[in-house]
Amino acid sequence: MSRHFLLRRSFARLALRAARWRTAGTVPRSAILVGAPHTSNWDWVLTILLAWDSNVQIRLLVKESFFRGPLAPIMRATGAVALDRENPGATIKALLADAATDESFLLGLAAEGTRSRGEYWKSGFYRIARQTQLPVTLAYVDGPSRTVGWGPTFALSGDVGADMDRVRAFYADKTGIRPENFTAPRLREEDRGTGPQA
Repeated sequence: MSRHFLLRRSFARLALRAARWRTAGTVPRSAILVGAPHTSNWDWVLTILLAWDSNVQIRLLVKESFFRGPLAPIMRATGAVALDRENPGATIKALLADAATDESFLLGLAAEGTRSRGEYWKSGFYRIARQTQLPVTLAYVDGPSRTVGWGPTFALSGDVGADMDRVRAFYADKTGIRPENFTAPRLREEDRGTGPQA
């Protein structure tokens, strides 16, 4: 392990210990990561610390606006990927190319799409997982137990209702830092009776 990775891991462990948070679970080799509940800006910080503690690099999709001003260098240094929500195609295409060639590929998305309570999750994670044939890993932040971790990893079946039932079952006992902001795991396509389009 390089000195760089050792320093990152040491820093992450010190920071987590100081904040009285712990990590749990087994890191996947390649997967589309769903991060939830996403209710606070601290979720991003905890996810980065989880990745560093696990000695992996996560490509976190974040709004392009975060890459302007003083936050930009921090975003790039932590592996964040700018996503232009008005024209996401180019970003996704480049990421899909990486997934096809990299031995390890971890792409993280906040499926809730916002830190505020909404009606539905965004279906991007589902579409990308189906396109890449990568499994989905359910990462989580649980405020009451002060745990940030890797949950189960599974291949999507294409039956969106059944797949989302697995997601709902896992997150049923997870509580975000700000519980009132949580959006329950449900895709708009479930109510329409259609699957997320590739």
